[in-house]
Amino acid sequence: MMSESLGRSLQREREFAAGGSLKGKTLEELTVLLDSWGEKPFRAKQIYNGLYANRYESWEQFTTLGKDLRKRLQDSTSLTKLNVVKHLKSADGTQKFTFESVLGSGKEFESVWIPSGDGGRKTICISSQVGCTLNCKFCATAKLPYQGNLKASEIVDQVLQVESIVGDKATNIVFMGMGEPMHNYFNVMRAANILHDPEAIGLGAKRITISTSGVVNGIRRFIERKEPYNLAISLNHPDRAGRKEIMDIEEKFSLPELIEAAKDFTKILKRRITFEYVMIPGVNMGEDDAKKLVRIARKMDCKINVIPLNTEFFGWQRPSSEEVEEFIRRLEPAGVPILNRRSPGKDINGACGMLASKS
Repeated sequence: MMSESLGRSLQREREFAAGGSLKGKTLEELTVLLDSWGEKPFRAKQIYNGLYANRYESWEQFTTLGKDLRKRLQDSTSLTKLNVVKHLKSADGTQKFTFESVLGSGKEFESVWIPSGDGGRKTICISSQVGCTLNCKFCATAKLPYQGNLKASEIVDQVLQVESIVGDKATNIVFMGMGEPMHNYFNVMRAANILHDPEAIGLGAKRITISTSGVVNGIRRFIERKEPYNLAISLNHPDRAGRKEIMDIEEKFSLPELIEAAKDFTKILKRRITFEYVMIPGVNMGEDDAKKLVRIARKMDCKINVIPLNTEFFGWQRPSSEEVEEFIRRLEPAGVPILNRRSPGKDINGACGMLASKS
């Protein structure tokens, strides 16, 4: 009778033999595959390093591997990469990339390269889904039909492709593009682990941020598994009724249970959490809104990123600089860091809330 481990090994090999991309594979998975071929474990590490650390794109570049092994890998696996459908450049240095699935399915998703003005911080904002499962009223992605989760290979390859095209390395990765990362939890975490692994892409855990609109069970899983990455919550309103008006996720996960989960994150993992807050005049920037947000912030170790509205659905308008300054002033009694994210890339529809492949 075939053992369970051998059965899993053969299943993996069949998946590879069906033309599976090696991108997105962990070192453990590569080791299992190479072991089933009678190869030593160090060969798996050579492939792993070649894929991610060295960014090889053809088997000819894997010169540490023998010709027979390279031939077998070429015949039974692939090094496919995402197709770049569109590449736009902003006047402020931001660049937006529209990718198509490696399978040529016509499913498109976007990533954004965001350099800081001083050239120090270089962020890639990546997507986790094609479209989104949620319907936040201020977000353009929500207007697209949800077409599925991205595989870990497609998530990792966004980083590899963007860095290759811009000719530079990111200092930070944020899962804040299209989709709800917590609804694609395991692919997102697999990709984050590869981005973090010193033997792969090697970004520090504090330079990788996972964002969620408030999927509480995903946050609880994140805490239970002690994921080492930053966590950001797209809050956008400080009371239940107001939040429900602009974010349908409030119907499933209430604001009080979300705040409790955020408090537990800071207590159990002993790390600061980030609240993202899209500022919409007449909707969530009143004096009472500010006071409620201050009360929330005082309950835990957090920082607040305020973001001027970038879309104009329902006749909403972007706040003036004076309105932004006044709202920030009202938040100061919270005694927490407050950052105004000034929406780079707005001229190419690359700013927060604007990612939509049909834009």
